[in-house]
Amino acid sequence: MQNHPLALVALNAAPRTKPSNYPEPFRSMITGRVKRPLGDLFGLSNFGVNITTLPPGTISALRHAHTQQDEFVYVVSGCLVLLTDEGRTELSAGMCAGFKAGSGNAHQLRNESTMDAVYLEVGDRTPVDEVIYPDDDLVARSENGVWVFSHKDGRVYP
Repeated sequence: MQNHPLALVALNAAPRTKPSNYPEPFRSMITGRVKRPLGDLFGLSNFGVNITTLPPGTISALRHAHTQQDEFVYVVSGCLVLLTDEGRTELSAGMCAGFKAGSGNAHQLRNESTMDAVYLEVGDRTPVDEVIYPDDDLVARSENGVWVFSHKDGRVYP
C-alpha cells in the first residue's frame, strides 16, 4: 500500500518533471507552463487533477478537443483568455469552464496579461481517447493511458 498525503497546499506540490507529452515542434510552444499533478499525489485513478500556472505570454496546450474525456477548469487567480470555436472569452478568478467529450469544440487557455494566472484542471481518465488539434498537424490517441502522436495523414511522430 502506497502512502499518500491526507492534505497539502496545492502550489507546494512538486511540478511535473516532463513539461509535455507533445512531440517537437509542439512541445516548445508551451514552454513556461508549470503543471502540478495533484490527483496523482493522492493516488486518484478515475480522474486527473492539476493546478497549473501560466506565466504571461504562455498557453495551456495546443487548441484541442477530446473525443472521450471531459475536462473542467477553474481559474484560481489571474486572468486568462479561453479560445474556442466560438472565439475569445475572458476568464478571471472564480470563473470556470467545462468541455464535454465528443463536442468537437476545441479549446485553449492563453495568458495575455502581465501577471501569472493559476487554474485548476480536472479531467477523467477514460483509457481510450483521441484528441483533435484543428490548428496543427497533430492527432493524439490514448491507448491504455499511453499517448501516441501522429500527423493528420497517419504518420507517427518520432
